[in-house]
Amino acid sequence: MRKEEKKLTLADIARFLEKYDVLELEDVTIKGDVELELGGSPGVALPPALIQALQSLMGVQRPQAPEGKELGELLPARFEAARAEWAGKIEEVTIGATRAEGGTRERTVTIGGERSLPFYNFDFEMPHKPVISLDCFDMPISLAKAVREHYEDVMEDPGEWAKKNVREFGAEMVTIHLISTDPTIKNTSARDAAKTVEDVLQAVKVPIVIGGSGNPDKDPEVLEAAAEAAAGERCLIASANLNMDYERIAKAALKHGHVIISWTQLDINAQKTLNRYLFKLGVPREDIVIDPTTAALGYGLDYAFTNIERMRLAALKGDKDLAFPISCGITNAWGAREAWMKNSPIKEDSDWGPARYRGPLYEIVTGLTLGLAGGDMFMMMHPQAARTVKRVTQMLFGAERGDDKAQKVEIADWVTWAGEVVKK
Repeated sequence: MRKEEKKLTLADIARFLEKYDVLELEDVTIKGDVELELGGSPGVALPPALIQALQSLMGVQRPQAPEGKELGELLPARFEAARAEWAGKIEEVTIGATRAEGGTRERTVTIGGERSLPFYNFDFEMPHKPVISLDCFDMPISLAKAVREHYEDVMEDPGEWAKKNVREFGAEMVTIHLISTDPTIKNTSARDAAKTVEDVLQAVKVPIVIGGSGNPDKDPEVLEAAAEAAAGERCLIASANLNMDYERIAKAALKHGHVIISWTQLDINAQKTLNRYLFKLGVPREDIVIDPTTAALGYGLDYAFTNIERMRLAALKGDKDLAFPISCGITNAWGAREAWMKNSPIKEDSDWGPARYRGPLYEIVTGLTLGLAGGDMFMMMHPQAARTVKRVTQMLFGAERGDDKAQKVEIADWVTWAGEVVKK
């Protein structure tokens, strides 16, 4: 029969010896696990002499230096990253069509195709870097001063606005928001909206994103007309969602050869449901980009990050209903009052600092955070914020530095990377 194990402290042993007037012990060995609890402040190292005494007491042998080396010299070690095997793969989606493909774009953009976590090239090399689409609108709108100062000269002309985004700010894509079509704003007709889309397509030769006003009653008609006006250009139509006639929008995108955004509101189950509806309508998997909604910095960024990360992990584990590139509306960062207000409305609050820097920083932090969660495409507004997010994500991706013949930045060298991203 196994004896019951009992935990003794050194104080217990000391009291036992004192009780029987034992002065010393000879040839006595104490066996078992020894636990020592030492008091002191957290983070304070023990004196070397005490460590040696404890090692001696517990029978720990001091390490011997290898022959020809001094004790304490660091031995060479090699870092081996843990490699995960993922069952799923994110769909590759190409936006834009060149003349050879039936459109008029000078270049296209491809996103998705990942088989591992973002920027973690130890598992699988990331096939396509994240891309940024700069916003423009079909009418002058109220903008924070930090943004407005870049666009005051073009806000009356959406074509010129788009052109400035490409020529001056190096936009890879442009998003035209047809907000004037909202019945509560200008109630611009679907025909006029289609004409605006044609003007933007003439003004720039990069792929474009076409967004409505968000009005559930008007958007299906507007996006249907816009899709027809841009037939063959393989634009990204934003968007189909469960709160409006998504079937009408999806069929228009399918008929005229466009990609469609499947937009939901921070709900994984709703995202899976809408995607399945699109499958049933015959929308090919390579024509779907998902947008789980961006709750930006100051607006609940942790919710957006968690939601996007969970979707990406589920997709990599094999959930095909979620295995699509992810679009993020980083411009939402400007919805936080801290991004644009001059001073805190709370009298006792500390100074927030210059708004001209805070706003872009809010956009930058939102973009980089969601990029690490799995975002593939970012819709942004402030040109310098967009440039910063582009530079950092391309560096993490392993973008080329120097001239076009330069070697790619190795992912393990990112700490010392000091090059400039040339490709715009």
